[in-house]
Amino acid sequence: MKLAGIHHVSAITADADKNHDFYTRILGMRLVKKSVNQDNPSSYHLFYADAVGTPGTDMTYFDIPQAGRTYPGVSSISNTGFRVKSEKALQFWKSRFEKLDVPHDSITERFGRNTLYFEDFEGSRHMLVVDNGAGIPYGEAWVKKGISADNAIIGLGPIKLTVRKSAATIKVLTEILGFELAGSYPSDIKEMPHIQVYTTGKGGPAGEVHLETRTDLPMERPGRGSVHHVAFRIPTLEDYPKWEERLRENGFMTSGLVDRYYFKAIYFREPNGILFELSTDEPGFDTDEPLENLGETLALPPFLEPRRAEIEAKLRPLSINK
Repeated sequence: MKLAGIHHVSAITADADKNHDFYTRILGMRLVKKSVNQDNPSSYHLFYADAVGTPGTDMTYFDIPQAGRTYPGVSSISNTGFRVKSEKALQFWKSRFEKLDVPHDSITERFGRNTLYFEDFEGSRHMLVVDNGAGIPYGEAWVKKGISADNAIIGLGPIKLTVRKSAATIKVLTEILGFELAGSYPSDIKEMPHIQVYTTGKGGPAGEVHLETRTDLPMERPGRGSVHHVAFRIPTLEDYPKWEERLRENGFMTSGLVDRYYFKAIYFREPNGILFELSTDEPGFDTDEPLENLGETLALPPFLEPRRAEIEAKLRPLSINK
């Protein structure tokens, strides 16, 4: 069994309207699903991806209006990468961020690739990375006004995990999930160990976990802008129950097999407390909406559909335009 790369990353927002504006207008991503948190349908769950909702391109946000600030620390998913096709595209985004007052750093080389660190309005920590296309294929660009197909974000990139003790996390990545060590690069923090890069699937940024060891930080206190979990791709439905068996056989407590309707999932925590999810590529976001109309109306999985009137009555209005 082999994982095929990163499936999605889910984070927290306290303001769904501004969140939608940032990820669609500023970053040019497509809202491919406007749904609810299936475990708490009183709040929204918004999915942003490429033009067709390709697995490995979606950044999702749970809307929790009462969420407090995030206090960064260890046992966290501390950065989410997004891929662009070229150095020229990276320069485009640097100029765009300057024009739109998006907090960002200078272009910096990490693991042999140029990258651009930036944050959204709630402090979500992100990074654009140039992908030469040699690994996991690009997604399909969603072309927006002012953002060409050549400059568009075409999928998720490296995910950075920040931990205090890395050995147990490394064991899970390599011995349980099948990642391989691809190399390392210097930490931004003096006297801290190099950041180790682990890869899966066909490789490249969309298949990488960057593992950062920080002995100088407390535990993260999550809030708005923090990441809730990262999901990795199970490419076939046949392998889905086998992953549950492997995790159980190796002593992990899991969520069991959870049907999210758009994909099937298994949740578990690695030893540093970070929530991992394994998700199937199928059936996809167009299973209940035409591809051309993704994200335009409130989508509910079948088990919640009988409660639609009740759920819609409790949801706060959103100022979301196409």
